[in-house]
Amino acid sequence: MHEITLRQVEMIRAVMLRGTINGAAEHLNVSAPGVSRLIKHTEESLGIRLFERQAGRFVPSVEASVVFDQIREVYKGVENLQSALGSLKKGEDVRLSFASAPSVAQFIAARAVRSIRARYPDLFIDLNILKIEETLDYLLLERGEFVIMSSPLDNPAIENTEIATGKILAILPEGHPLASKDEVSIHDLIQEPLVGIDPADPYGAILAKPFANAGITPRHTMRGRFAQTAVSLVRHGLGVALIDEFSVAEVYLPGVVRRPLKESTSITIYAVAKKGRVISNFSEYAIKQFKKELAEAHILSQPGLD
Repeated sequence: MHEITLRQVEMIRAVMLRGTINGAAEHLNVSAPGVSRLIKHTEESLGIRLFERQAGRFVPSVEASVVFDQIREVYKGVENLQSALGSLKKGEDVRLSFASAPSVAQFIAARAVRSIRARYPDLFIDLNILKIEETLDYLLLERGEFVIMSSPLDNPAIENTEIATGKILAILPEGHPLASKDEVSIHDLIQEPLVGIDPADPYGAILAKPFANAGITPRHTMRGRFAQTAVSLVRHGLGVALIDEFSVAEVYLPGVVRRPLKESTSITIYAVAKKGRVISNFSEYAIKQFKKELAEAHILSQPGLD
């Protein structure tokens, strides 16, 4: 039995649509004799007449009606495929699930999501804010594709990819005497009511590092669980604090003054994912946007902050 090729199907459909050999040739941007020869060859090889010639026009023959029905179905399937690909490109009927540590989520995550939304207008985005102890289950149980974190996860089933580095800053209430300085030392801060995060917490340990390097044990007058809590307490005049620059990466922060820390200390941001899991194009794009927004935030938060 002779097998029909996709090229033959394309030619037959073009003649169906346009009704003439010349019209089909124009539709496919090929020569008319080529179309005529292929139609004739197809009819001979199949042993059926596909078209009746009526007054210079090619009309589908009655005996070949089942062939034309199938050709219509083929092209309907192709159109559906094109529609599905178009929907996928925009993100329709697809979910992007990822998470962020609270420090990055405050300002950076919203900017990254804005870029993701612009690229994929119909993509459903599920953004979680996770504590570090929740992150392992989130990734290993595949509730989300990746997590943006300020410390790596030490687990053989997890892959940590560095995407940005930033600085630890001092934050002070507006009008605080230390706000007149161009930069602030931990020796200045230790004399003030100090707001912090438990140094046993990985993020808290990063903030405590400048004190640890100087052999000083910080005595917090109060502690919060997240960076946003520390910022809020400082804003209300309840003390001073160290914070990562990404947690305060906003042009205008009423009630808070940011100052570079004399004892320069860095913080690294990671994209953390389950090892071996192939992440979606949406996730790859999202991580790229986080990297871009973190880099821009770092540039904007250089000395002369407020």
